[in-house]
Amino acid sequence: MGLDSTGKVVIRKRCSRRQLLAFTANLQVQLIGMESCSGSHFLGRALRDQGHEVRLMPAQYVKPYVQTNKSDYIDSEAIAEAVQRPRMRFVPIKSEEQLDLQALHRVRERWVMRRTAVVNQIRGLLLERGLTLPKGLKLELEQLSARIDQLDVAILERAKEDEACQWLTTIPGVGPVTATAVIAAVGNGSAFGRGRDLAAWIGMVPGEHSSGGKQTLPGISKRGNSYLRRLFVQGARSVLQRHRQAPGLSSWLAQLLARKHQNVVIVALANKLVRMAWAVLCKVNAIALPSLCPPKIPV
Repeated sequence: MGLDSTGKVVIRKRCSRRQLLAFTANLQVQLIGMESCSGSHFLGRALRDQGHEVRLMPAQYVKPYVQTNKSDYIDSEAIAEAVQRPRMRFVPIKSEEQLDLQALHRVRERWVMRRTAVVNQIRGLLLERGLTLPKGLKLELEQLSARIDQLDVAILERAKEDEACQWLTTIPGVGPVTATAVIAAVGNGSAFGRGRDLAAWIGMVPGEHSSGGKQTLPGISKRGNSYLRRLFVQGARSVLQRHRQAPGLSSWLAQLLARKHQNVVIVALANKLVRMAWAVLCKVNAIALPSLCPPKIPV
C-alpha cells in the first residue's frame, strides 16, 4: 500500500517478495515501512540497496494503529500510519554477518536446552531405578556436548576476528559467547542513545505500574532479548563470586550485598555490565574498564 503526502491511498497491490522488488526497482518513494518479522531484514537490505529509506517496526508497536477488523490491507494501513510517527521505535536492519552469527547462537541455545533436558531425564531415571546410567542417554549426552563444544570453537574464532568482540571481552563477566551475541543483536549499538536504553531493550530495568502520582516498580520488565539477558545474568553471577578481586567493583558490590539479596545484586550488576557493553561499542577509546585478576570465566 502506498500513500501520498496528504495520506491518501494511491497504490493498493498484493505481490510476492520477488514482485515487490521488481515493482520498487524503478520507483521513487520517500519512506518504506515494514513489520519486523521473518525475512524482513533481507527485504530491508534489498530495498535499501535500491536507494530507498527503509524502517522496520516491532509488530506490537504497529498493532495499536490497526482499526476495526484484521486483514492484510488493514495491517498495511496501520504500518503506513505507524511508520510516520515521530516517537515510533524502529528495528535496525541486520547485516548478513550479524544474521550468520545469530544463527550460531540459536543453534547452540537449542543444543544446550536439549542437553539440559537429557541431564534432567537421567536424574529422574537414576532416582527411580538406581545408579545405572542408560547407554542410550549417555551417548546422546556425549553427542550433544560435542556439538556444543564445536559451536563454542566456531564462536571463539569469530570473536578473535572481530575487534569489537575483543574489546567487549575486556568487560568483567563477558566472554566470547556473550560478546558475539551482543554484536549479533545490536551491531555497533548506534540504535540506542544511551546505555540505559540498551538495558531496557534487554529487559534489565525495572518495569513500572504507576498511577495517581504513586510510583510502583515491581521488578525488572524481562522484555526484549531474553537470551542476552540470561548471558549477562550468568556473567554477573560469575563476577559476584570473586568480587573482592575486582578493584573497580568490589566496594560497590559490598555495599549492595550489605542491604540487598544476592539475586538482586546480580541483576543490578548485570545491568551495569550491559551499560558498559554499550559504552565499549560506542566510545571504546574513551573508557577505562575495571579488570579482574585472576582471568575471568568466559560466558
